[in-house]
Amino acid sequence: MSGLILIIDDERDLVATLEYNLEKEGFRARSAYTGKHGLEIASGDQVPDLVLLDLMLPDMSGTQVCQQLRARDRTKAVAIIMMTAKAEEVDRVVGFEVGADDYVVKPFSVRELMLRVKAVLRRKAPAAESATAPATYGRVRVDMEGHRVWVDDEEVVLTALEFRLLTTLIARRGRVQTRDALLLDVWGVQPGLTTRTVDTHVRRLRKKLGAVADYVETLRGVGYRFTTELSEGSEL
Repeated sequence: MSGLILIIDDERDLVATLEYNLEKEGFRARSAYTGKHGLEIASGDQVPDLVLLDLMLPDMSGTQVCQQLRARDRTKAVAIIMMTAKAEEVDRVVGFEVGADDYVVKPFSVRELMLRVKAVLRRKAPAAESATAPATYGRVRVDMEGHRVWVDDEEVVLTALEFRLLTTLIARRGRVQTRDALLLDVWGVQPGLTTRTVDTHVRRLRKKLGAVADYVETLRGVGYRFTTELSEGSEL
């Protein structure tokens, strides 16, 4: 596996360790010690395949960097793994809400991080690596192995989390999924938090699905359901 990994972290010793290990695994690594410099590199000649992003930066927060990466056309599909010393579950939720694909808590095992990097990149691998034909659900076509989605014949670019959310709903199509169930199964977060994470990502997913946004129904006071046929009483 190869690719360009951008490290945005102000801990220089950690950055040097990550650069060494990434290159040992066959990746190319670039580094920035501030959020501003990281954004400049990410928007440069070559967009990184993945960003390792510290939450606590000297000039701006990692969540702000993540939001800006997701807001820019060139970098909106870049994989992002957040790295932070904050271990509270609510901090992980905030990271996912702004568009992170994964989250690791410092201090972490470098070996585990390398495995997470590879796993996230595999999820975003092009469909050419897929041996299974895409499945069709109404006007939505999904390539599970290639992690690609089309509405009619137009491809829809989803983040890894958005893809997991959509495919979880599709796998349980016709059945209502509560917010707590989705938090646990898609985000790996224990239910019970006061959070808009699920609602935020459903809203983003619907926006990207465009003409078939109504395939993801809201059942007021219950949760969400994927269906290609709208039912009376559903709320979009």
